[in-house]
Amino acid sequence: MSPRSRNGSHSAGRVIAIVADIMAFILGLWILMYLLDANQGNSFVQFIHDSARWLAGWSHDLFTFDEQWARVVAGYGLAAVVYLFIGHAIANRVRS
Repeated sequence: MSPRSRNGSHSAGRVIAIVADIMAFILGLWILMYLLDANQGNSFVQFIHDSARWLAGWSHDLFTFDEQWARVVAGYGLAAVVYLFIGHAIANRVRS
């Protein structure tokens, strides 16, 4: 394999890992904002909430805890962990 090709796959792997990190960061930021009772009327908070809800659409309300905060932490937290795990696994696979 040529050095040029290896360098390109390294860059692609880095981009995949960064995207996964950003997605997990948005989800983690929403969890933090929810737990700290951020102002839902604020446009930035609403943007983060909308983005996190879209990213965690598959895991939103997956768990049925009695407490709402536990559902938010478990549902959005699961999505963040899955994005990190899968994103970095793909990135490592692309790099090698």
